[in-house]
Amino acid sequence: MSIVAASTTLVPSSSTHLRRHLADYHPTLWKDYFLQYASQSLEVDEEMGKQVETVKEEVGKMLISPMMEKPLTKVLELIDSIQRLGLSYHFEHEIRELLKQIHNSYVQNNETVTHTDDLYSLALLFKLLRQEGYPISPDMFNKFKDAQGSFSEKIASDVEGMLSLYEASHLSVHGEDILDEALAFTLNRLHRSITTIESNPFLAAKLRHSLKQCPYRGLPRLEARKYISIYHLNPSCNQVLLKLAKLDFNMLQKLHQKEFGNLCKWYNKLDVQRNLSYARNRIVELCFWILTVYFEPQYSKARSIMTKVIALLSIIDDTFDAYGTIDELELLNEAIQRWDIRCLDNLPEYIKLFYKELLNVFQEIDEDMRKEGRSYSVYYSKQEFKKAVEAYMTEARWLNKKHIPTTEEYMNVSTVSTCYPALSAASFIGMGDIASEDVFKWAQTHPKVISASALICRLMDDIVSSEFEKKREHIASLIECYMKDYGVSKQEAIGELEKKIGSAWKDINEECVRPNISQGMPKPILMRVLNMTRFMNVMYKDVDNFTHSGGLMKDSIQLVILDPVP
Repeated sequence: MSIVAASTTLVPSSSTHLRRHLADYHPTLWKDYFLQYASQSLEVDEEMGKQVETVKEEVGKMLISPMMEKPLTKVLELIDSIQRLGLSYHFEHEIRELLKQIHNSYVQNNETVTHTDDLYSLALLFKLLRQEGYPISPDMFNKFKDAQGSFSEKIASDVEGMLSLYEASHLSVHGEDILDEALAFTLNRLHRSITTIESNPFLAAKLRHSLKQCPYRGLPRLEARKYISIYHLNPSCNQVLLKLAKLDFNMLQKLHQKEFGNLCKWYNKLDVQRNLSYARNRIVELCFWILTVYFEPQYSKARSIMTKVIALLSIIDDTFDAYGTIDELELLNEAIQRWDIRCLDNLPEYIKLFYKELLNVFQEIDEDMRKEGRSYSVYYSKQEFKKAVEAYMTEARWLNKKHIPTTEEYMNVSTVSTCYPALSAASFIGMGDIASEDVFKWAQTHPKVISASALICRLMDDIVSSEFEKKREHIASLIECYMKDYGVSKQEAIGELEKKIGSAWKDINEECVRPNISQGMPKPILMRVLNMTRFMNVMYKDVDNFTHSGGLMKDSIQLVILDPVP
């Protein structure tokens, strides 16, 4: 399971004689720290807001018709810097118009018509246009190959160009072998280059970070925070941009602190430590998870809704994964499928308060959405929520019967039990009119982009969690199913699953960077799914940083939410 279960050694005393699949997870690292930020007002700080607006005007002027005044590379760098500094949400229209002009001027029949041999500029052009959804062929990079058809060693000394090509290659789709070759070539050579570019501190810092975490697959706020801290080293640093980035980041940080405080206050009413003591308190980490999905001020309500949904799913997951008996879980599943307060009497005592809160939260969301004429959003989200719980139930029955499913059987159920399809639907609820009923109907079919995101979530979770979960009775992991089905070693199984992760990223790229393919879904809708995938890519890369939240997760929360940019 992906929102992995958790417990302390305490359990509700009335059922300690029953056999439970308890897990020994550490308690919350934050205690009540974030309650100091709880506030009824979630307005952006007025004084900081005024400062941001003033500097925004200056940056806006830089983006007006620069095509006539600046070389292409300078225009591309300006757009790239705005995006990396986390400011593009202020200038979506201007950037869209600029990239449209660039596409019209430099691309014909999907091929570039610029005659430059500058690898850095071409790779940057490719990356920015593809991110915006323009069809553009990577064949432009053939000019950097030698007579044998391999990338030429001559370009290996161009570290800036190689880094630009490395980042661009992460936007590949199926069938683009040249980008796969580019990724392998640049990755190998760039690792060798780290020690040779210390005389350029900005490029060295940028290279070290990108090799550790490709920005395209990183967490938007964390990427912005880290880029702000090195941007001043850039010899071409734009001081106005840097000033706006710092002001904007600190202004949003104050808003996010208040949101975390309010959500912690809500969660505390459940008194998890006393009422559901087997369940992990990870509300702060869940707030951070959802901040990855959208950070912009206009999505404050959406974050509140989605965080409550993921927190409720997390408790349900903990109940299925690390506490409930099979009979209790059947009752809980039936109650959730029926979604009726009259089911309360049939539930075990320890889950009654939670079930009431589940119905209350969705009722409150429904009342809110009804005012917008968007009740359908809650209906579809509830349906996906039920599917996730039904998947949990199937896994619980497997465990009870000691059944090891086939790989295909496992995948069909466990991609749903990641909760990523349910969370995708929940992420659209607070997005306003852009999330039409057609969007929810589309999401309900588990289209390629959502299925690929759920697959990455499942594979990355299983790869890093399987050893820890073996310490207690737990369903077979995908690795074990794969080893059994195909007669391979654990390392071979992991290798095959990692290939599937790479393939799923290409599925996502096909949908998100070529959105015309994705049944006409608006880009903001697709970005929610992409951002959820980014969270898995970062926080489950080497270890389950959600379950064991004292390392990268804690440091990231500190950097993004607590430490202002100096």
